[in-house]
Amino acid sequence: MESNKIIIGTRGSILALAQAEKVKEMLIERYDRIRNSDDFQGIEGFSGRLPLQIELKVIVTTGDKDLRDFKKMRGETQKEIFVKEIEREMLEGKIDMAVHSLKDMPQVTPEGLLNACFPIREDNRDVLISRKGEAFSDLPAYSVIGTGSVRRESEVMNLRKDITVKPIRGNIHTRLGKLHAGEYDAIILAAAGIKRTGLEKEISEYFEADRVMPAPGQGILCIQCREKDRKIRRILEEIDDREVRIMCETEREFSRIFDGGCHAPIGCSSVIKGNRIYIKGMYSNGNRRILMDIEGEKENYRHLVKELCDKMKKEILK
Repeated sequence: MESNKIIIGTRGSILALAQAEKVKEMLIERYDRIRNSDDFQGIEGFSGRLPLQIELKVIVTTGDKDLRDFKKMRGETQKEIFVKEIEREMLEGKIDMAVHSLKDMPQVTPEGLLNACFPIREDNRDVLISRKGEAFSDLPAYSVIGTGSVRRESEVMNLRKDITVKPIRGNIHTRLGKLHAGEYDAIILAAAGIKRTGLEKEISEYFEADRVMPAPGQGILCIQCREKDRKIRRILEEIDDREVRIMCETEREFSRIFDGGCHAPIGCSSVIKGNRIYIKGMYSNGNRRILMDIEGEKENYRHLVKELCDKMKKEILK
């Protein structure tokens, strides 16, 4: 039976809802364009006579309720707490797809589900938001910087030893509230989340990758669905971005090779220009920061990222 209704599962934070709304807009816009074309042949499972009807369903995850310090949690557990309830509802057929931030996704996808679509990537850099608007180098000695990321803490301490890092939890607005209340002098967040929630004016400084390497997959949206749901997989093909998928697989492979949960001091960033991909990787080994890069044909990304990791591992063992 044909039905044009789709239910998207999402967390209830302002950022998660903004990301789900973006995917909703993309699907509706793309479907309408196809449906109104002269050569429209139909999409299996959908009625060509009707527009898409997309509903967002908010699902509360363990990560939204559990406010424990991230450092006390194992890497994969930390990632799972933001997706497992959503995945359960998908397996039970209560939602058709889910929109996630890729960097929240565990390496292993549950049986029966598929990371089917990578439609868009926002700016993958980290940013500094300081209470008084200072750039990082202008912060006074012993300033308190908030982050819940071991990677960001390692990168900050590599740049300045006279900075104090203090853990911080909560969504973007909660963290900004703690900053402006004076609990921190500055915080570090992902540019993607700040931009998607319309808060760019808060940014004091962008960190280029050579200074603060982003998390693998940062800024990429991942749409998950049931593996056997041909109807949903087919409509998602319309908004999948081949180059974003390549960057996703490149950076996830880097993370897999280094066994990178959120507790691992690693980072990876890839950029595609024309037919070439440029990959940078970072591994912080104690007081030693290893930064390397590689470039080549974008379709050869699997070989390139493995070569980069092999070079880095050799350097680590020196």
